[in-house]
Amino acid sequence: MTDSATPTGSAPEGADPEALRQRALAALLTARERTALLTDSVDDHELTAQHSPLMSPLVWDLAHIGNQEELWLLRAVAGREAMRPEIDGLYDAFEHPRATRPSLPLLAPAEARTYAAEVRGRALDVLDGAALDGGGPLVRSGFAFGMIAQHEQQHDETMLITHQLSSGTAVLTAPVPPAVTDAAGLPAEVLVPGGPFTMGTSTEPWALDNERPAHVRDVPGFFIDTTPVTCGAYQAFIEDGGYTERRWWRPGGWEMVREHELAAPLFWHRDAGRWLRRRFGVTEEVPANEPVLHVSWYEADAYARWAGRRLPTEAEWEKAARHDPASGRSRRYPWGDEDPSPELANLGQRHLRPAPAGAYPGGQSPCGVRQLIGDVWEWTSSDFLPHPGFSPFPYREYSEVFFGPDHKVLRGGSFAVDPVACRGTFRNWDLPVRRQIFSGFRTARDM
Repeated sequence: MTDSATPTGSAPEGADPEALRQRALAALLTARERTALLTDSVDDHELTAQHSPLMSPLVWDLAHIGNQEELWLLRAVAGREAMRPEIDGLYDAFEHPRATRPSLPLLAPAEARTYAAEVRGRALDVLDGAALDGGGPLVRSGFAFGMIAQHEQQHDETMLITHQLSSGTAVLTAPVPPAVTDAAGLPAEVLVPGGPFTMGTSTEPWALDNERPAHVRDVPGFFIDTTPVTCGAYQAFIEDGGYTERRWWRPGGWEMVREHELAAPLFWHRDAGRWLRRRFGVTEEVPANEPVLHVSWYEADAYARWAGRRLPTEAEWEKAARHDPASGRSRRYPWGDEDPSPELANLGQRHLRPAPAGAYPGGQSPCGVRQLIGDVWEWTSSDFLPHPGFSPFPYREYSEVFFGPDHKVLRGGSFAVDPVACRGTFRNWDLPVRRQIFSGFRTARDM
């Protein structure tokens, strides 16, 4: 399939421009409510502090969100003059690495909030008058507004990671996820039959450039875990000397283990014979039935080798999540084409933790795989590479500059991801050493 990688087609057949406008408005408002929760829950000192050199101060993310919204919705879409051109460089993510951002003359918390609010007010006026059923590719189907909502939600997830890295007391609360009633009867793995399937998309109106275009992949049959690997299963790897046996590790992973003296996932520690973890300011016993969290690609790969299995490829993961063997078509989500709901997946920072393995039976794939969307980002074995026919849009720095063997692909989203930034085709990527992200994994094997 050779459809254009840019969203230049019409809005979906029968799409109502007013329905698109309301969808974009809801996505923008939901993102801003979450941004406010994450930034208003801490004082100015915590907003301006850097809790890890891997992360920006929260106040940088707050102003960056506003600056990107101004760049794309006010300047690119509406053609308006810059509100604060002198700050563009300060909030250019490529110009200043995270470790150096605290030394920049950043907007103070009150000024950052005022700037973001002023931009938002003007952006909503632009949305109100935009011709979403026509115009250029940025406006058509509300793409630019959806892109900005996704961008803000991605930074909200980043800010939630910063909250987790903070050594302070708990400031965020959430109810526990739903219980699982049939986990004991689930098979350990399911078969995904071999053959072609359609990977990627050319029709999802708010899909980002690296998800495009749709194309056919022929994937041999394979077995994949029914649920993500649990903390209990990962503890067995630890207790069997997983972090002390070089044979399970890639060279870069073994170097990481030795250099940092790793012995468990990030935020875990051993006390009186029990594994404990720190989660958003609270210390608690590691729950054996939850998907393991805060593991790097190297750790996931080492576990899979120890278990006599492997990580799934990205194509295998997407086939398990989207392919319906009965109809031969690829769904938007494992459960079908309808948008996510609380009954189908753990998304949107609703629970502040993964649900127990086997949760959300209504969200399983046609082959019976559960929790492919939400709970934990899942590492795959694949490098982050373009789909055949890829074309950058609307700027190279979103995806293209990251393509290559340095970054590994994660799929499926986590409890920290909002539904607007999570689809069956959505692709995330990171360095194989990263552990602070909300990452887990499941394993696979050949037939």
